[in-house]
Amino acid sequence: MERKYLGLKARTWTAAGAAVFAVAALWSVAGVRDHVLAQAPSSKPAPVVSPSEATSSARVLSQAFRAAAQKVLPSVVMIRHQLPMEEPKGQGDNSNDDMNQNPFGNMMPMLPPEFRKFFREMPNMPRHGMPFAETSLGSGVIIDPSGIILTNNHVVAGGGKILVRLHDGREFTASQVKTDPKTDLAIIRIKGANHLVAAKFGNSDQIQVGDWVLALGDPFGLEGTVTAGIISAKGRGLGLAPRENFIQTDAAINPGNSGGPLVDLDGNVIGINTAISSQSGGYQGVGFAISSNLAKWVAQKLIEHGTVRRAYLGVGIQKLNEDLAKQFGTKADQGVVVASVGGKTPAAAAGLKAGDVILDFAGKKVTDPRDLQEVVERSPIGSTQPLVILRDGKQTTLNVTLREQPANYGLAENESETPGEGGAAHFSKLGVAVAPLTADVARKLGVEANQGVVITDVRNGSAAQMAGLESGMVIASVNQRPIKSVADFNKATEKASLAKGILLLVRTAHGTHFVVVQRS
Repeated sequence: MERKYLGLKARTWTAAGAAVFAVAALWSVAGVRDHVLAQAPSSKPAPVVSPSEATSSARVLSQAFRAAAQKVLPSVVMIRHQLPMEEPKGQGDNSNDDMNQNPFGNMMPMLPPEFRKFFREMPNMPRHGMPFAETSLGSGVIIDPSGIILTNNHVVAGGGKILVRLHDGREFTASQVKTDPKTDLAIIRIKGANHLVAAKFGNSDQIQVGDWVLALGDPFGLEGTVTAGIISAKGRGLGLAPRENFIQTDAAINPGNSGGPLVDLDGNVIGINTAISSQSGGYQGVGFAISSNLAKWVAQKLIEHGTVRRAYLGVGIQKLNEDLAKQFGTKADQGVVVASVGGKTPAAAAGLKAGDVILDFAGKKVTDPRDLQEVVERSPIGSTQPLVILRDGKQTTLNVTLREQPANYGLAENESETPGEGGAAHFSKLGVAVAPLTADVARKLGVEANQGVVITDVRNGSAAQMAGLESGMVIASVNQRPIKSVADFNKATEKASLAKGILLLVRTAHGTHFVVVQRS
């Protein structure tokens, strides 16, 4: 099964293959069975649970589901988004076939490519007597009794008319729409609605993998649908939006659920249903919701300002793996490494450098780039925060004064392009050939021309290839020594040990990151 959002290839086990595996396992176990039994302590038989006790336990869980659903359902709404479309050119014209067959045709250009498959595969739905309007369906949740509703940006983006149908059947037209594309969240407002019930936010940081959850919404236009499942994983980043902190669940989420709430057994919203990973376009056990703590913060900013203002440091950061952690003298779950520092940014003013490992920001331990990103962006703009770093094996504290993040911050201007091999050096012991980084090549690659050499070729089977190096990447430093020429690169790599691992700072049009090249 294709997992487009996760970038994974599925593995299929056949029944026959499983049977062969089981036979092999029996042969391997038989040889040690007697020894294991001899060593194992005596065990008591498992307690027998009577049918009445089992039924009683199931009823308790069922009652918890029922209570949570009854608490939240009055807060769940259906959102019908009507987008005007051009009148068909004629009966014989097929240029709008995709539009005519798909109720989201006009919305497609406004959606990120990753979301288009999600909507394209929805079944045809009635147009409610509007032959020249495209209609898409989604969900939302009331978060304030004054008529404020939280949903996904991709449910309401693109203008047009937004109709809201409450759980009790009343319908209203949204009067305001405020969006945050970076998180794929939006708020809309309805006026004149009395007796609205607002859902309560829970703390998504406190949920644990294995916890029961309910997903509510209107999949395929089926109002008030409730499904149950568990938290499958936390902190997922799928590449669907610039700012992500997804909760993964196996509660059934289908097209039309987008914008609806994911709740715990107390009926508190701990996520906003957003996406699925599916080959068919429908439920296949892998759904994703935006964490409630992120959604709550974004909603508050949209309500207060109509937009989301974020603080920023101005650094490129990278998650530590085991090899990188050894190079920097720390552990893989302690800190994130700074790969680049932008000029005239808060980080540059504070003295942060590439190669620093950020361990703590504003008193919060940092273990993942998303951790740092979230705590920085939610910090007050203009505030000064302590930043604990590891530099050259020693801890030190810097003070950084945060500024507002520019609107286009983090967007690459150019796509990567591989240069020609003219002037390339011979293969180094890493297994790469490099060439000078000229201003013209840097422009084509979308990187700065002030430092580094460009990789023109990678030898098959080399340590460099195993480390993920590719043609078109720029090597800016070797073992934290700046590289300005091919001669610098050759001198630095000749002295370095592949057995111990060589630390490279690599740049592409999409960012800067560290790579350890090592021969096992």
